[in-house]
Amino acid sequence: MKILGIVGSYRKNGTIDRLVSETLASAAALGASTHKIYLADAHIEFCVNCRQCMQNPGTEPGKCIHSDELGDILNEWKGCDGLVLGAPVNFFNITAVTRRFMERLACFAYWPWGQYGPKMRSTSRDKKAVLITAAAMPAYMGWIFTGAPTALRLIATTLGAQPVKTIFVGLAGQQNAAPSQRAISRAQAAGRLLVDQTMR
Repeated sequence: MKILGIVGSYRKNGTIDRLVSETLASAAALGASTHKIYLADAHIEFCVNCRQCMQNPGTEPGKCIHSDELGDILNEWKGCDGLVLGAPVNFFNITAVTRRFMERLACFAYWPWGQYGPKMRSTSRDKKAVLITAAAMPAYMGWIFTGAPTALRLIATTLGAQPVKTIFVGLAGQQNAAPSQRAISRAQAAGRLLVDQTMR
């Protein structure tokens, strides 16, 4: 079993990074092979909305005009069974680096010129995902007032993964803030759940 971790935070060893690591480590303890990618370190160009990737039919993602590292990430993901996706809230939604990644996933849709709306190339959700986000506001407010959970879910489902757990950590806006033991325990439990759900 292979599980890919994608970190959309700018802070290495920050709340999101540590919780993604805890989730992956918990899955690894049950025998999963894991790998973590930092979106801030990856060369991913901005989508220019040319829709070239959306013109040709087929179930495989369309080819982008950009030559960067997104293709490598998607190729690695293709061979994985599970996803741990983490990004914090910046100004009421996910970080720009995560949004950039999300917009480039337009290649998973088919939308030729002349057609009024896009269609997903595949509706399969045979893989599983854990979603992790954090905000300075209390978690219950974050669920209501931010778009982060919805954005992370959209990324996961576009990639063909069904979320099995979403973790929202609140009050995470202090400098050098570390995740609480409760948040770490939730991340570890999510890793075990991810393995269990993936094996079914």
